[in-house]
Amino acid sequence: MKITTWNINGIRAAFGKNAFDWLNDFKPDILCLQEIKAKEDQIDGELFTQMGYQSIWNPAERPGYSGTGTLYTAEPLEIQKGLGVERFDNEGRTTHLSYPDFELFNIYFPNGGEENLRVPFKLDFYEQLLINCEQLMAEGKGIIITGDFNTAHKEIDLKNPKANEKNTGFLPEERVWIDHYLNKGFYDIFRVLNPDKVVYTWWTYRFNARKNNVGWRLDYFLATKGILDKTKDVITHMDVMGSDHCPVTLVLDF
Repeated sequence: MKITTWNINGIRAAFGKNAFDWLNDFKPDILCLQEIKAKEDQIDGELFTQMGYQSIWNPAERPGYSGTGTLYTAEPLEIQKGLGVERFDNEGRTTHLSYPDFELFNIYFPNGGEENLRVPFKLDFYEQLLINCEQLMAEGKGIIITGDFNTAHKEIDLKNPKANEKNTGFLPEERVWIDHYLNKGFYDIFRVLNPDKVVYTWWTYRFNARKNNVGWRLDYFLATKGILDKTKDVITHMDVMGSDHCPVTLVLDF
């Protein structure tokens, strides 16, 4: 099974760039998209239907902002939108699919915003998601959290850590929340498999950052032990264009 995550940074723009053509060859079983920036009636899903996908879309109430969508080939047992908290859910940041072997959370974590003003909101979101996941873990569920975490966990996860110590995405109070997840039984699967590998998944559009590989690793798979034990690989598709992020795929053996 292949599960791919990708912050598409505007799905309508991505269609215009033919950004999804690579799916014809790679064919993930599940594709988790973040920052779709569109309402459901603005998304021409015929391309995905032709590829054999069904879809669930969770747009933000605010037009042209945030939002998530999950494409899948196998029908889930249950689909949920949101975390059950209105101030988070009106931004369309969560889709949750339940399968026999795992619970899959597709998440677009908040950005800390200009002058870090939304950092408290971001940290509250991290906390609420963990509360929800702990309830599922108590029921013995395997969990996969994927998406754009909007946080680089360690210095290895961005090109210029010292220059970004006071910037959202690398603030100590943001980074520690990934530690909280790891301390509660989650694993950063890419980093478990590649403890010393430098790989980025986001590059600013400015300064030829992608060409020069001046980036951040913001797109993760955090999963519980049972999922880790079934993991074969994590693939970072740095050659796939169409967004300021690249896709990342978790390969599982179920």
